[in-house]
Amino acid sequence: MAGTIGVRRLAAIARPINPDNKAGIVVSEATKSQISPGMLLWLFMRPRVAFNDLAEKRPSASSVFFRLILWMALIPPLFAFIGTSVFGWRLGAGDPIFIPQDRLLQVCIAYFIALLFGFVSTALIGQWMAGTYGARLSLGIHMALITIVAAPLIVGSFIHLYPNVFINIVVLVPALMWSMYLLYAGLPVVLKISPERGMLMASALIGYLLVAFVSLLGITVYLWVSGIGPRVGV
Repeated sequence: MAGTIGVRRLAAIARPINPDNKAGIVVSEATKSQISPGMLLWLFMRPRVAFNDLAEKRPSASSVFFRLILWMALIPPLFAFIGTSVFGWRLGAGDPIFIPQDRLLQVCIAYFIALLFGFVSTALIGQWMAGTYGARLSLGIHMALITIVAAPLIVGSFIHLYPNVFINIVVLVPALMWSMYLLYAGLPVVLKISPERGMLMASALIGYLLVAFVSLLGITVYLWVSGIGPRVGV
């Protein structure tokens, strides 16, 4: 009996350790499946560290959605609601355009739903493409990658607090460029494919996003003309 207990203790002590873990700390499966919100901060200081860390994770789609995507998608509509309520939208040098609260709430809810759809659909498209490029097939890792790539745009959405079209473009265009850089730099690392295949897959994802954006513009114009949105003579 004592010998059996001793063998079990030795087996527990000799659990496999990640060879990249210099400190010799045992990394549990639960830790590998978690995506910390603090990881997003590394994107603005050492993005490669964040990508290498994410490459070793095995997050579930539900944990990424409820812990990160749901809250990140809420930030831009919240800023837009506050900014539009206080300052109104400025499309140029004219007077600001104020939207009734009930209609503004509808627009912001639609904005929130569109962002959620963008996150999830892009991750699904990435998972579908993964088989072609020999990338990881887990939906959770694709959702985590899209979340990290979108982080600069979410941070840049603070400019919605002052909804001037020109100022919003000045802030969000550099944020978009940073997100595109993160996509091209991080996709091959996180999905563990060659840089050449990573570039092709990232370009294919950008193509999908462009088509989705144009489609969203068409839907927006239709809803605007139908009476949902500000009235500016369209």
